[in-house]
Amino acid sequence: MATEDERWGPTLSLAERDRRWRGIRALMSGRALDAILVGSFQGRERLESYLIDDFFDSIVVFPVRGEPCVLSFATGRVSRAQESARRGFPPWVKDIRIGFGGARAASVLREWRLDRGRIGLVGFGPTAPGESEGLLPYGFYKNLTENLPAATIEDFTRDFTDFILVKSAEELALLRHAATVSEAACAAMIEAARPGVSEAEVYAAITGEIHRRGCATRYPFLSLQSGPDNLGWGAPSWTLRAEPPRILARGDLVQAEIHTCAGGQEAQVQMSVALDPVDAEIGKCERVARQSYEAGLAAVRPGVSFGEVVAAMERPLAAAGCWAKTPLLHTLTFGATGFSPVHREQIAGTPEAAIETAPVGVRRGDLVLQPGMTLELEPNACLGTKRVNIGAAVIVTATGAEELNSLPTRVHHRG
Repeated sequence: MATEDERWGPTLSLAERDRRWRGIRALMSGRALDAILVGSFQGRERLESYLIDDFFDSIVVFPVRGEPCVLSFATGRVSRAQESARRGFPPWVKDIRIGFGGARAASVLREWRLDRGRIGLVGFGPTAPGESEGLLPYGFYKNLTENLPAATIEDFTRDFTDFILVKSAEELALLRHAATVSEAACAAMIEAARPGVSEAEVYAAITGEIHRRGCATRYPFLSLQSGPDNLGWGAPSWTLRAEPPRILARGDLVQAEIHTCAGGQEAQVQMSVALDPVDAEIGKCERVARQSYEAGLAAVRPGVSFGEVVAAMERPLAAAGCWAKTPLLHTLTFGATGFSPVHREQIAGTPEAAIETAPVGVRRGDLVLQPGMTLELEPNACLGTKRVNIGAAVIVTATGAEELNSLPTRVHHRG
């Protein structure tokens, strides 16, 4: 019988809190900052959570010395933290107050006599996919600066998010647990996906397995698309508008991007199930996607640049005449992203070409990999409007890469 810890995964220690706080403060000292402000603002990465091991929809006022303060807009969030403390899981921060916004954060800094200091602000863009211009509300920034006229406000976003890229042993333990849950969700998807079943039933099987095992999902929670030639990606349309779920049929590919999270660590996977018989072009895309995955896995090691891994994964697509709709890989969490421009000429004159007009390439290709970084290898190979997407997270180790999943790294066929 599994112990409760084995069933639900590890928790984070105060030593991990102190490691994070110490590392962030070292960066702050290097910039001569007196404090930083970190809020979620409904952003994808929930950046506040990194400092407090929780999510209050709050702002963390974090000084270079002394105890931080959490400002939450909702009493219910604080009551929840108090209940966790009663159960033996006290909050990382003792000073939790009700109140929110730029003026309220400024009042805390005035209380600490830092209203003439140097203040770092986390949230300028880019902060996540879809957040290229950041996530800071205008009202927050306006109220903050108006109430701190003598302070110097600086961008601290990349310093903060780059620190998060290198995971500790405790964080990697959480990531491995989340990956184990993702593997179970993939198995549930294989079992659920069959002709005559609706996308909604497959969606429920995947998310049900994740939540049953005590994990959560991160936006967009679960991307799920089906059909013999569907280039669409993202959450299924029926979760967003008045449109019925599609019924699966033979010849379909059922593809999902699953965002399993445990303790803030996301073990993303790209899962594909083929309802045979599928056509020859799908078979070719399947082989090329797997070759791209293997090339990326072989290329990952300390000292290699992110761009070099993108180039390795791109080569099988270039040789086979395939193009890629979505990135070939990205960091976990947000940092570097690698798109490929190869063979996009094959969609010329199609509706797809009309929307694929922005230049594609690599963001932060010069980022050098180091042990403890995590990457999502997610190769997708397309021929015209046929597309296969597979992949999962890997950990950069001292000698190469540690694979965290097996099922989502290849297409699974159901007769």
